[in-house]
Amino acid sequence: MLLMKDIIDDSNELIRTVSKEVELPLSKENHDLLMKMHEFLVASQDEELSEKYDLRPAVGIAAIQLGIPKRMCAIHVLDYDEEGNVTKSSDYALANPKIVSYTPKQSYLKTGEACLSVPEDVKGYVPRHAKITVEGFDVLTNKDVKIVARGFLAICLQHELDHFDGVLYYDHINKEYPLVPIENAMVIE
Repeated sequence: MLLMKDIIDDSNELIRTVSKEVELPLSKENHDLLMKMHEFLVASQDEELSEKYDLRPAVGIAAIQLGIPKRMCAIHVLDYDEEGNVTKSSDYALANPKIVSYTPKQSYLKTGEACLSVPEDVKGYVPRHAKITVEGFDVLTNKDVKIVARGFLAICLQHELDHFDGVLYYDHINKEYPLVPIENAMVIE
Protein backbone atom coordinates (compact mmCIF):
# COMPACT_ATOMS: atom_id res chain seq x y z
CA MET A 1 0.00 0.00 0.00
CA LEU A 2 1.12 3.56 -0.70
CA LEU A 3 2.12 5.56 2.37
CA MET A 4 2.78 9.24 3.08
CA LYS A 5 6.54 8.62 2.67
CA ASP A 6 5.85 7.76 -1.01
CA ILE A 7 4.43 11.23 -1.71
CA ILE A 8 6.75 14.03 -2.73
CA ASP A 9 6.07 17.54 -1.49
CA ASP A 10 6.41 20.98 -3.03
CA SER A 11 10.04 21.29 -1.93
CA ASN A 12 10.86 18.62 -4.55
CA GLU A 13 11.21 20.27 -7.97
CA LEU A 14 9.87 17.10 -9.61
CA ILE A 15 6.34 18.19 -8.52
CA ARG A 16 6.59 20.93 -11.22
CA THR A 17 7.32 18.42 -14.00
CA VAL A 18 4.88 18.28 -16.93
CA SER A 19 3.54 14.72 -17.07
CA LYS A 20 3.34 12.64 -20.25
CA GLU A 21 0.37 10.70 -21.57
CA VAL A 22 0.46 6.95 -21.05
CA GLU A 23 -0.04 4.37 -23.75
CA LEU A 24 -3.39 2.59 -23.99
CA PRO A 25 -4.15 -0.18 -23.39
CA LEU A 26 -2.39 0.37 -20.08
CA SER A 27 0.66 -1.65 -19.15
CA LYS A 28 0.28 -3.85 -16.07
CA GLU A 29 2.61 -1.46 -14.23
CA ASN A 30 0.41 1.59 -14.97
CA HIS A 31 -2.80 -0.30 -14.25
CA ASP A 32 -1.46 -1.51 -10.89
CA LEU A 33 -0.19 1.97 -9.99
CA LEU A 34 -3.64 3.50 -10.61
CA MET A 35 -5.27 0.82 -8.48
CA LYS A 36 -2.78 1.50 -5.65
CA MET A 37 -3.46 5.24 -5.92
CA HIS A 38 -7.20 4.65 -5.60
CA GLU A 39 -6.65 2.21 -2.72
CA PHE A 40 -4.60 4.89 -0.92
CA LEU A 41 -7.49 7.40 -1.19
CA VAL A 42 -10.06 4.92 0.15
CA ALA A 43 -7.75 4.00 3.05
CA SER A 44 -6.96 7.66 3.77
CA GLN A 45 -10.67 8.38 4.30
CA ASP A 46 -11.19 5.34 6.53
CA GLU A 47 -10.65 6.48 10.13
CA GLU A 48 -9.16 3.20 11.29
CA LEU A 49 -6.81 2.72 8.32
CA SER A 50 -5.71 6.35 8.14
CA GLU A 51 -4.74 6.21 11.82
CA LYS A 52 -3.06 2.82 11.52
CA TYR A 53 -0.93 3.87 8.52
CA ASP A 54 -0.64 7.58 9.45
CA LEU A 55 -2.31 8.77 6.23
CA ARG A 56 -3.52 12.30 5.55
CA PRO A 57 -7.12 12.13 4.29
CA ALA A 58 -7.34 12.87 0.56
CA VAL A 59 -9.93 12.89 -2.21
CA GLY A 60 -7.47 12.83 -5.10
CA ILE A 61 -3.91 11.97 -6.05
CA ALA A 62 -1.89 12.35 -9.26
CA ALA A 63 0.99 10.08 -10.30
CA ILE A 64 3.44 13.00 -10.24
CA GLN A 65 2.85 13.24 -6.48
CA LEU A 66 4.60 9.87 -6.32
CA GLY A 67 7.42 11.25 -8.47
CA ILE A 68 6.03 9.57 -11.61
CA PRO A 69 5.42 12.06 -14.47
CA LYS A 70 2.47 10.26 -16.07
CA ARG A 71 -1.00 11.70 -16.78
CA MET A 72 -2.79 9.44 -14.32
CA CYS A 73 -4.86 10.30 -11.26
CA ALA A 74 -7.34 8.75 -8.86
CA ILE A 75 -10.42 10.31 -7.24
CA HIS A 76 -12.50 9.15 -4.26
CA VAL A 77 -15.19 11.68 -3.34
CA LEU A 78 -17.95 10.78 -0.90
CA ASP A 79 -21.26 12.62 -0.55
CA TYR A 80 -23.01 12.58 2.82
CA ASP A 81 -26.53 13.23 4.09
CA GLU A 82 -27.38 15.38 7.14
CA GLU A 83 -26.72 12.45 9.51
CA GLY A 84 -23.22 11.87 8.10
CA ASN A 85 -24.13 8.72 6.16
CA VAL A 86 -22.50 8.20 2.76
CA THR A 87 -25.10 8.70 0.03
CA LYS A 88 -22.85 8.52 -3.03
CA SER A 89 -19.30 7.67 -3.95
CA SER A 90 -17.55 9.12 -7.02
CA ASP A 91 -14.59 6.86 -7.78
CA TYR A 92 -12.19 7.06 -10.71
CA ALA A 93 -8.71 5.81 -11.57
CA LEU A 94 -8.01 7.76 -14.74
CA ALA A 95 -5.41 7.51 -17.47
CA ASN A 96 -4.94 10.53 -19.76
CA PRO A 97 -7.97 12.46 -18.50
CA LYS A 98 -8.54 15.86 -20.04
CA ILE A 99 -11.08 18.62 -19.72
CA VAL A 100 -13.05 18.74 -22.98
CA SER A 101 -15.50 21.48 -21.96
CA TYR A 102 -16.28 23.81 -19.07
CA THR A 103 -18.61 26.61 -18.08
CA PRO A 104 -17.19 30.12 -17.72
CA LYS A 105 -18.91 30.41 -14.32
CA GLN A 106 -16.40 30.08 -11.50
CA SER A 107 -16.55 28.30 -8.18
CA TYR A 108 -14.28 27.90 -5.17
CA LEU A 109 -14.11 26.01 -1.90
CA LYS A 110 -15.14 28.15 1.05
CA THR A 111 -12.49 26.47 3.21
CA GLY A 112 -9.80 26.71 0.51
CA GLU A 113 -7.98 23.77 -1.03
CA ALA A 114 -5.30 21.48 0.37
CA CYS A 115 -2.88 19.01 -1.17
CA LEU A 116 -0.94 15.94 -0.07
CA SER A 117 2.15 17.55 -1.64
CA VAL A 118 1.74 20.82 0.27
CA PRO A 119 2.52 20.11 3.94
CA GLU A 120 1.82 23.64 5.19
CA ASP A 121 -1.64 25.19 4.92
CA VAL A 122 -1.77 27.93 2.25
CA LYS A 123 -4.82 30.14 2.83
CA GLY A 124 -6.77 31.60 -0.06
CA TYR A 125 -9.54 30.99 -2.56
CA VAL A 126 -8.75 29.00 -5.69
CA PRO A 127 -10.87 29.95 -8.72
CA ARG A 128 -12.13 26.89 -10.62
CA HIS A 129 -14.73 26.23 -13.30
CA ALA A 130 -18.12 25.44 -11.72
CA LYS A 131 -18.86 22.65 -14.23
CA ILE A 132 -16.50 20.63 -16.38
CA THR A 133 -16.60 17.63 -18.67
CA VAL A 134 -13.62 15.27 -18.47
CA GLU A 135 -12.83 12.38 -20.78
CA GLY A 136 -10.30 9.63 -20.13
CA PHE A 137 -9.83 5.93 -19.57
CA ASP A 138 -11.05 4.66 -16.19
CA VAL A 139 -9.33 1.57 -14.79
CA LEU A 140 -12.12 0.92 -12.26
CA THR A 141 -14.69 0.36 -15.02
CA ASN A 142 -12.11 -0.64 -17.65
CA LYS A 143 -13.53 1.73 -20.25
CA ASP A 144 -13.41 5.22 -21.67
CA VAL A 145 -15.50 7.57 -19.57
CA LYS A 146 -17.06 10.99 -19.91
CA ILE A 147 -17.49 12.66 -16.52
CA VAL A 148 -19.76 15.68 -16.20
CA ALA A 149 -18.78 17.18 -12.87
CA ARG A 150 -20.12 20.08 -10.82
CA GLY A 151 -19.24 21.50 -7.44
CA PHE A 152 -16.75 19.67 -5.26
CA LEU A 153 -16.06 16.84 -7.74
CA ALA A 154 -15.30 19.40 -10.48
CA ILE A 155 -12.86 21.16 -8.16
CA CYS A 156 -11.13 17.86 -7.27
CA LEU A 157 -10.71 16.90 -10.91
CA GLN A 158 -9.31 20.32 -11.85
CA HIS A 159 -6.90 20.17 -8.90
CA GLU A 160 -5.55 16.76 -10.00
CA LEU A 161 -5.36 17.65 -13.70
CA ASP A 162 -3.38 20.79 -12.77
CA HIS A 163 -0.72 18.46 -11.33
CA PHE A 164 -0.17 17.09 -14.86
CA ASP A 165 1.15 20.52 -15.86
CA GLY A 166 3.20 21.10 -12.72
CA VAL A 167 0.64 23.51 -11.29
CA LEU A 168 -0.20 23.56 -7.57
CA TYR A 169 -3.44 24.96 -6.15
CA TYR A 170 -1.79 27.94 -4.48
CA ASP A 171 -0.50 29.13 -7.88
CA HIS A 172 -4.11 30.21 -8.58
CA ILE A 173 -4.61 32.18 -5.34
CA ASN A 174 -4.71 35.96 -5.62
CA LYS A 175 -1.42 36.84 -3.90
CA GLU A 176 -2.50 40.33 -2.82
CA TYR A 177 -6.02 39.42 -1.67
CA PRO A 178 -6.08 35.67 -1.00
CA LEU A 179 -9.31 35.70 1.04
CA VAL A 180 -11.36 38.16 -0.99
CA PRO A 181 -14.40 36.26 -2.29
CA ILE A 182 -14.31 35.62 -6.05
CA GLU A 183 -16.97 37.74 -7.73
CA ASN A 184 -20.05 35.93 -9.14
CA ALA A 185 -18.54 32.55 -8.24
CA MET A 186 -20.41 29.60 -6.78
CA VAL A 187 -19.17 28.97 -3.22
CA ILE A 188 -18.78 25.28 -2.40
CA GLU A 189 -19.23 24.58 1.33
